Amino acid sequence: QVQLVESGGGLVQAGDSLRLSCAASGRTFSFGAMGWFRRAPGRDREFVATISRGGSTADYANSVKGRFTISRDTASDTVYLQMNSLKPEDTAVYYCVARSIDDTTNSEWAYDYWGQGTQVTVSS
Repeated sequence: QVQLVESGGGLVQAGDSLRLSCAASGRTFSFGAMGWFRRAPGRDREFVATISRGGSTADYANSVKGRFTISRDTASDTVYLQMNSLKPEDTAVYYCVARSIDDTTNSEWAYDYWGQGTQVTVSS
C-alpha cells in the first residue's frame, strides 16, 4: 500500500521559516508529479506547489510564489517544501500529493495519492 508521510510542521512566528518533507513508502514504481496542497480553517483545500519527476518543472500558487520553494529527491521520491517569510494566512494543514503521470497540475482531482497532512501554524 502506497503511503505518503509528511513531517516538519509546527508553530512559528510570522516571518519565520519551515521546511516540510514528504516520504513515500510501499510503492514499486516512481511517482510522476508530486506536490503540496493545504486547507486552512473554514476554507476549501487549495493548491500550493507541484514539481515534475525530474524536478525541471515547478509551479506555485500566486499566494506563495517567491516565498515557498518545492524540491524533490528523485531517487527516493521525497518531496520538500521550503517555506520562508511565513504569514498568519499560511496557517493550514499541508498535504503531500503524488500522481503516476508526470504532468504538473494544480487540480486536486488529478492526484492519486495523499498524505495525512501536517499542521503549520503561524502566529502574528
